[in-house]
Amino acid sequence: MIQDFSEIEDTITESSVWEKSKDFLSLHMDIGNDISISILDILVVITSIFITTIILRVIFKVITRKLPNEDKGKFSVVYGYFRWLVYIIILLITLHSVGVNITAVFAASAALLIGVGLALQTLFQDIISGIFILIDQSVHVGDIIEINGKVGRVEEIKLRTTRAVTIDNKVLVIPNHLYLENSLYNWTQNGMSTRESVEVGVAYGSDVQLVKKLLLQAASTNEDVLHSPEAVVIFTDFGESSLNFKLVFTIGDSFRAQFPKSEIRFEIDRLFRENNISIPFPQRDIHIIKK
Repeated sequence: MIQDFSEIEDTITESSVWEKSKDFLSLHMDIGNDISISILDILVVITSIFITTIILRVIFKVITRKLPNEDKGKFSVVYGYFRWLVYIIILLITLHSVGVNITAVFAASAALLIGVGLALQTLFQDIISGIFILIDQSVHVGDIIEINGKVGRVEEIKLRTTRAVTIDNKVLVIPNHLYLENSLYNWTQNGMSTRESVEVGVAYGSDVQLVKKLLLQAASTNEDVLHSPEAVVIFTDFGESSLNFKLVFTIGDSFRAQFPKSEIRFEIDRLFRENNISIPFPQRDIHIIKK
C-alpha cells in the first residue's frame, strides 16, 4: 500500500508539473489591441529561425564552394540581406501558423513596403544581376566586353555595377541589370587573342596575286600580329568600282586592335604605291542630253 501511495503521489506531482508548464507556455502577451502571442509561440518561432539558419548556411556553402575568395566576400554581403529577408518571411509565416493575428502588421506596413519596393526596383535588379555574374562566372576582371556598342576592359565587378576602362582611358560604369536586358559580347572568353580584319579595294585590271602577296607582307611585318594562325587573304567581291579583298589576321591584345590595324593600313598604302597598285574611288558616268 505504501508503494502504491508513493506511485500515486509521483503521478500527481508529475501531473502538477505538467499543468504548471502548460499554463506557463500558455501565458499570452498582448501587443497592442490586435496582436497576442504566447510563450509557446515564441519557442516555436525561435525553433523555426534556428532551423532556417542551418538551411541557409548549407545553401551558402553549396553556392559559394567554387567561387574565388574575393567573390565570396562580395556574395556574403548580398547573402546577409537575403538572410534577413528570409528571416522576416519565416517569422511572419510561423506567427500566422500558430494563430497570431498579423493582419494588422501587414495593413500598417503595406503602403510603406510598396513605396520602398518601387523605389528600389532597379537597385534590386542590379544586385540580382550581380549575383548571377558572380555565380555564373561569365565575366571576369581583365575581360574585354562589349555592351550597347561600348567596349571596355573590366577592372572591377561589384554587386550593383561593373567598372570598365575604355580604349581612350575613360571609366565605363555599367549597371548590372543591363546584362539581363542586352546581349553581352565577351571578346576574351576564349582567350586574349582575337581575329581581326582590314578591307581594301583595288582597281580592275590589278594583279590579284600580287595584291594577295602584298597584303600578307603587310600583316607579317607587324609585330602585333601573331604568326599562328597564319594571316589569310579573302577575295570578297567584284565591286562596282573595285576588286574587294579582306586581310584576316590574329592579334594577342584585342583591346588595342585599332592600333595594329591602323599600322597595317599605312603599310598597305605604302606597298601599293611602290608596286603601282591603285585604290580606286567610286566613279559615275554622267550623260547630258541636249534638247
